[in-house]
Amino acid sequence: MAQNNVIPDMINNDPIYGQNNMAVSVQPDNPQQNMFNKSSHPIALLFYILFKGLALTSYLLGNIFTSNFVLIFVSCILNLSLDFWTVKNVSGRLLVGMRWWSQVNDVGKSEWIFEHREVTNSSDSSIFWIMLYITPLVWGVLAFVAILSFSFQWLLIVFIAIILSSTNLVGYTKCEKDAKNKWTNNNVTSQASQFVNNFMSNMVTNSITGRIFGRT
Repeated sequence: MAQNNVIPDMINNDPIYGQNNMAVSVQPDNPQQNMFNKSSHPIALLFYILFKGLALTSYLLGNIFTSNFVLIFVSCILNLSLDFWTVKNVSGRLLVGMRWWSQVNDVGKSEWIFEHREVTNSSDSSIFWIMLYITPLVWGVLAFVAILSFSFQWLLIVFIAIILSSTNLVGYTKCEKDAKNKWTNNNVTSQASQFVNNFMSNMVTNSITGRIFGRT
């Protein structure tokens, strides 16, 4: 019985298998994990959702806390601006590996600039694109409601929200299209280069073989 008690103690104190070694502890995949546990960048995902929620909450429930429209307007615009900047410069780069911006070239015309890299977390990508498309639709419905209720002062907030969210939607849609085009072009170029290399290699091999057998 003494030996049986010694074995568990040896395992617990072992530097590799011991319970105190947290570095080697592995948690099995849990299909019931929430989106933040599945995310590679949970903080970025949190703020990606947070500012959208705060803007909608300020618009829909602001009258419950205050009757001052100016205060509600400022709160909505502040959260919408924070959401626009975060999605454009942080969330897209971390969650889907994309970033876009526009700049004026030497001719004086505005042009789109895109950055993209491969991202393997499908959960982050799905949430990003779903919310990117849904956000302008939600504000569009609120615009329709504001028009029907003749709430034109609230319509100003909704229009700003639609413009900002739609701008990010267009920017990332163009960025995704640019990434697919570059991937296709690189794939075609790679295949063409491989074909030329194989063709030249076969020609050299056939030429050398012909000379060897021609001499014999």
